[in-house]
Amino acid sequence: MHVKKGDNVVVIAGKDKGKQGEILAAYPKKSRVLVKGVNLVKKHAKPSQENPQGGIIEQEAAIHSSNVMLIDPKTGERTRIGYEEVNGKKVRVAKKSGEAIDK
Repeated sequence: MHVKKGDNVVVIAGKDKGKQGEILAAYPKKSRVLVKGVNLVKKHAKPSQENPQGGIIEQEAAIHSSNVMLIDPKTGERTRIGYEEVNGKKVRVAKKSGEAIDK
């Protein structure tokens, strides 16, 4: 997958198009990601130990990884990803600025 947990991304398709957020979790086998503040759904929760009141909770749901693009750390614009080998290590590189994403 082209994105990892902790990356800042922008949504490029769907109901939340244009929103930016940080990836909270990545599910590579399903090609889905959980982005903070994106694809919010309402979930009915029974009263439990950590939520004694119960009720309706609003939380993020996963979206497909093809619907997000990484934000270039140098320019702040969305960018595609390339891979280069630096010191024998595979590193993700932003196509727009050539900036290394993984340090």
